[in-house]
Amino acid sequence: MGKKNAEFSSTKPKRGRGGGRGRGSSRANAKATSSRRTDRIMQDWRPESAIDDVEEADNDPDGSDKEERENHVHIAVPVAMWDFDHCDPRRCSGKKLSRLGLIKELRVGQRFRGIVVSPKGTQVVSPGDRDIVSQGGLAVVECSWARLDDVPFNKIASPHERLLPYLVATNPVNYGKPWRLNCVEALAAAFYITGFDEYAEKLLSGFGWGASFYKVNKPFIERYRQCTSSAEVSATQDKIMEELEHSWEESRRQKGE
Repeated sequence: MGKKNAEFSSTKPKRGRGGGRGRGSSRANAKATSSRRTDRIMQDWRPESAIDDVEEADNDPDGSDKEERENHVHIAVPVAMWDFDHCDPRRCSGKKLSRLGLIKELRVGQRFRGIVVSPKGTQVVSPGDRDIVSQGGLAVVECSWARLDDVPFNKIASPHERLLPYLVATNPVNYGKPWRLNCVEALAAAFYITGFDEYAEKLLSGFGWGASFYKVNKPFIERYRQCTSSAEVSATQDKIMEELEHSWEESRRQKGE
């Protein structure tokens, strides 16, 4: 797909609110500060090319077995999206999932009772959301980064709206950029964090670059999965951000010597 909703990922949390995040003036400032910091860090760090990963996968003797396993996986929970047709259909991961029969399109105003990855969320998704996903499924808002103001978020109803913690995009449009996950990456991230690995892999298997998402984000995902609540995931994200900044500063210091 084209550019994706930046707010699938969370901002740096406000202290003392159990990891609550969302849109608003003070939270927007926190997001801007976090984005500047991570952009600075990413100038000196970038994961290896997803194209290299695809080529390695083609030569992997176990690759065919893994593909066969993924083909037999049935996603037993609802997977859905509200699609606002903002993106180039040729690049839209949500539309490709729809063509593959892996996602259902929702009407504006239609209620979804599972987890919805949305900028209206006030907390990040966590392993504690597993039961909600198991019973109600997972949905996303498919829209453009540049047209968030055009989305009627007040008509996208769910009792369980969530943001995502710090992760790095591996899609071809925003490869290597923090927060810039597209539709399938957002869904896969939420499935991984809530413990539905096979569902995440099933969605990603339809994309040549899909395997690189977990490879790049495994260190982060594994740490989030050790948490039990949104507050713990938020605290873990803060620690990850501090470590990344320290690593960046140390790298810059060594280059200056």
